[in-house]
Amino acid sequence: MVGDQLFLCYSRLPPAIILLYQCVLFSMVMGPLVSIAQTDAINRETYRIRMEFIEEAVSVDGILDETFWKMGQRAGYFHRVTPTDEGFAISQSEVVMAYDENNLYIGITCYDTLPGKRPSESLRRDFNFGLNDNFIVFIDTYNDQTNGFSFGVSASGAEWDGIQADGGFVSLNWDTKWSSAVENYPGKWTAELAIPFRSIRYKDGTTEWGINFSRLDLKTGEKSSWAPVPRQFQTANLAFTGTLEWDRPLPARGPRYSLIPYVFGKTTKNVMENLPSEEDGKVGLDGKLTLSTSLNLDLTVNPDFSQVEVDEQRTNLDRFELFFPERRQFFLENSDLFASLGEDNNRPFFSRRIGLTNPIRAGLRLSGKLDNKTRIGLMNVQTGSEGNIAAANFTVGVLQRQIFSRSNLSVFIVNKSITGDNESAVVSSNQVVGLEYNLASSDNRWTGKFFYHHALYNTVPRGGMTLSGRLTYETTRLKLAFRTGYIDDDYLSETGFVRRTGIFQNGFEANYRFFPESGKVTSHGPDLEIDFIHDPAGVLRDRELEWSYSLTWLDRSSMRFEIEDTYLRLMRSFDPTNTGGAELPAGS
Repeated sequence: MVGDQLFLCYSRLPPAIILLYQCVLFSMVMGPLVSIAQTDAINRETYRIRMEFIEEAVSVDGILDETFWKMGQRAGYFHRVTPTDEGFAISQSEVVMAYDENNLYIGITCYDTLPGKRPSESLRRDFNFGLNDNFIVFIDTYNDQTNGFSFGVSASGAEWDGIQADGGFVSLNWDTKWSSAVENYPGKWTAELAIPFRSIRYKDGTTEWGINFSRLDLKTGEKSSWAPVPRQFQTANLAFTGTLEWDRPLPARGPRYSLIPYVFGKTTKNVMENLPSEEDGKVGLDGKLTLSTSLNLDLTVNPDFSQVEVDEQRTNLDRFELFFPERRQFFLENSDLFASLGEDNNRPFFSRRIGLTNPIRAGLRLSGKLDNKTRIGLMNVQTGSEGNIAAANFTVGVLQRQIFSRSNLSVFIVNKSITGDNESAVVSSNQVVGLEYNLASSDNRWTGKFFYHHALYNTVPRGGMTLSGRLTYETTRLKLAFRTGYIDDDYLSETGFVRRTGIFQNGFEANYRFFPESGKVTSHGPDLEIDFIHDPAGVLRDRELEWSYSLTWLDRSSMRFEIEDTYLRLMRSFDPTNTGGAELPAGS
């Protein structure tokens, strides 16, 4: 009761006062964290692998019979990550690397200590990591411990590739051209990877990259890595990479381009009703211009996107629309610059809005690194008219600057303008501008995000605002997370993904793990999660209280007991079946 009264007083404060309060709270928290990020740097000197330029021809067949595979420096003695992060892996792995004018080569040997078939759930690209024996390489080409690329193979030969951002999280929607082959033997399996330099981005003139290797062996139930990673973090985390040494500085590469034109045509005739034939056709072009090793320009004219993988089918019984990830190639490279703005359920830019109801006519996109600490993203897309949906122009600009060891500061603007005639369009233009701070300490124990966005549009002169703060502290045993956010009633982001407006949201999460020194249980412990959503008047709209207890065994089996209490008050009438039948009334 007292908590609700305090929150009611807080919620009735003017937004400017609320923002000032949160900025003060932010500065109090961030003071000690900044010093941590500056002094607690991760040492990459211990784990180093050197590779040299080769002139020998390479046959990517999975058989490591070329001379340089036997002569090159090896990365071995992999450390366990799960189910425990102590000691060396039971099933060891070795890696040798080399390069020539066009490709980076990786030779992998994975030894088995247990007999039997190597588990394989699927041969599809970007397989499920936890259901296949696999080996993955994580490469920090910019040495910023934040952005990079990942390439991997399963023991059955399926490929896995993604682009890394926000400290190491991998987006598998990105695909590029590279080749691999796997060969299976009794007691081991080997793999060869050939990654073209033109398929990745990096800074020329450097002699070191960050790199780490991860193996999942389902027969022993172990995940291991070359440079050790604490078990509470994913092995993709670029804060824990070792060092890849080049025998010469990486050369600057001149501009390169690729063009993919297409022609599409069809004829349709209704034979049953003997109607005249209808013809339809389309011509388009996709292009990419690589301006430097770290900056590229994407172009699309009248795109078709027919080659894009379809979305997974979902049944929506929720009150809000579903979020589907972007899969169109034009929007994917350096997509984190645009797509990671904001947070889940409150994003100022959602590329799936573009071309959803009317066709894209043309688009231009510049993205990449300007220098070692500065990234830029500029995009302009023009759509055509479709039915009663007017043509529109979409513009996005993002400038991101790395500060301290792994944190960054971003400023952005998102603009949508109606360019065609449409009397039904109430909002003729909509802009969202914002400032964001992404926190990531050098050891990844402290992570968080803090932002302020303001929306402007013609029907509400003052516009609307949203702000949010999230802070997480995580060790092997303990995880604490705090989050708070506010979305104004008048906040409008027509190019974004905002599930609901006019809310305050506050949450807390705590997890603790015990690690027995003996027995088959590797870890167990409680989890607590609390989430409250109020409207601007302080009335409780949603509440979720969840307590659970988890157990994990050596063979990766797990069990979870959960108690959950959920409260929901509808702000408007809702038909969960979406059939036009009986509705749950507003206020219930």
